[in-house]
Amino acid sequence: MATLEGAGRLSGVRPGILDRERIIASAGFNRWLVPPAALCIHLCIGMAYGFSVFWLPLSRAVGLSAPKVCGDMTIFQELFTTTCDWRVASMGWMYTLFFVLLGASAAIWGGWLERVGPRKAGFVSAVCWSGGLVLGAIGIYTHQLWLLWLGSGVIGGIGLGLGYISPVSTLVKWFPDRRGMATGMAIMGFGGGAMIGAPLANMLMNYFKTPTDVGVWQTFLVMGLIYFVFMTIGAFAYRITPPNWRPDGWTPPAQANTMITAHHVHLKDAHKTKQFWLIWAVLCLNVSAGIGVIGMASPMLQEIFSGKLIGLPDLSFNQLSAEQKTLIAGIAAGFAGLLSLFNIAGRFFWASLSDKIGRKNTYYVFFILGIVLYALVPTLAAMGSKVMFVLAFGIILSMYGGGFATVPAYLADIFGTQFVGAIHGRLLTAWATAGIIGPVVVNYIREAQIAAGVPRAQVYDFTMYILAGMLVLGLICNALVRPLADKWFMKPEEVAALQAKGVAATSGGGSYGIGKGGLDARAAAFWAFVGIPLAWGVWITLQNAAKIF
Repeated sequence: MATLEGAGRLSGVRPGILDRERIIASAGFNRWLVPPAALCIHLCIGMAYGFSVFWLPLSRAVGLSAPKVCGDMTIFQELFTTTCDWRVASMGWMYTLFFVLLGASAAIWGGWLERVGPRKAGFVSAVCWSGGLVLGAIGIYTHQLWLLWLGSGVIGGIGLGLGYISPVSTLVKWFPDRRGMATGMAIMGFGGGAMIGAPLANMLMNYFKTPTDVGVWQTFLVMGLIYFVFMTIGAFAYRITPPNWRPDGWTPPAQANTMITAHHVHLKDAHKTKQFWLIWAVLCLNVSAGIGVIGMASPMLQEIFSGKLIGLPDLSFNQLSAEQKTLIAGIAAGFAGLLSLFNIAGRFFWASLSDKIGRKNTYYVFFILGIVLYALVPTLAAMGSKVMFVLAFGIILSMYGGGFATVPAYLADIFGTQFVGAIHGRLLTAWATAGIIGPVVVNYIREAQIAAGVPRAQVYDFTMYILAGMLVLGLICNALVRPLADKWFMKPEEVAALQAKGVAATSGGGSYGIGKGGLDARAAAFWAFVGIPLAWGVWITLQNAAKIF
């Protein structure tokens, strides 16, 4: 068996505890320990989707019983005020910071991640995400909005990017036989983080609140500590494959798929190919449509179904009393939670299905089925069918999540696995772009429709057709994706030289005594460690979603 000692060790210097050379798996390792390690990180950073749970309490942090509003305050003044409450819209900029910084940091430091390995990247992610929460807590305690933005938004956003891409390359290499399923298992955690984090945050805020404090800064501190522990456990549980590792007894299919390459493209060349930008557009358009719906899910259900949600079908949204609007807002929150559940399930289901039907065909399904469903939404709304309406958006959101989970395997198929994590990081700039396009399209068209006097129940009809048109463009881009020309692939000796960095020369590869792994006692315990909190979040979500019907 080939030796796996690090180059640093060969020179007499033992690698550091976070170094890539320290986490190369040895004989007897179970590869099924890697996905729950990734989930430890993704379930924590996924709370980014649930940050809106803090906005209403923070909007009355000074006034306590009601917001202390300073109507003539500029956004610059709001960043530094200590006497006026923050506006919900201003705090909502956190989402823009989250996803722009996620895409930017993933693109900037993706190459660094490939060099240093997932443990160091995962640990830095834990420091940034949890440290950002601590700095945010200080900002809340001192009532400085700029400090909340800097801590949770900027530093936390960097942690989001590093944590999001940290397992991608590792999982693709551990599961060459099930690329889609492996990345789907990890990335579904990002969609599920809010299902655990949001109810946990509510519990903590209720525990810490007093007549003189809304309890948010204490909640930030406790969650920061919890997340740091979980993410550190995940980072230190990462292991990477020996060079040219493959599962025991598994060989690439003899009848090669032309859409799956056995070669590798260097990071410096990936963005020079039209395939990269076509897949970039595929992800951007799929996500733009989905993220626009996520951002307006709650008001959409309230304005379309209005009194029907509380057994008063003759009442439109504007005819509801303040108490009735509060009641349907609670029901709509259950709808948003249910969409999160579809988002999670879709990440695993569609990514796993892509192993069977191929990545390109999976995106064909996303776009064709999505076009049909978006175009049908106005009809379903006019019919007043809550069940069909919710089901349609559930499927749409499953494909939104499925797009995220499938794209790393799509990239590995086209560009090879050597730099897939870093390439994926650069591709996530599509997400940052979509985070601007989707909400802008939905929000501004909605405002224009309302200003034009369109009834509240119909203000989203035109928007749905626009989103369907965006998916048509995505369908075209996906159809244009072709295998790369040979000129883009690295030479075998270049790949070997890269793989030899940090490890001694190895043989041509094999299973290294690792095998395919299975659900042994250690793996079962680790899966339970991440599965029990996730199951709790699902249970809470289903309880809230039941109120819709």
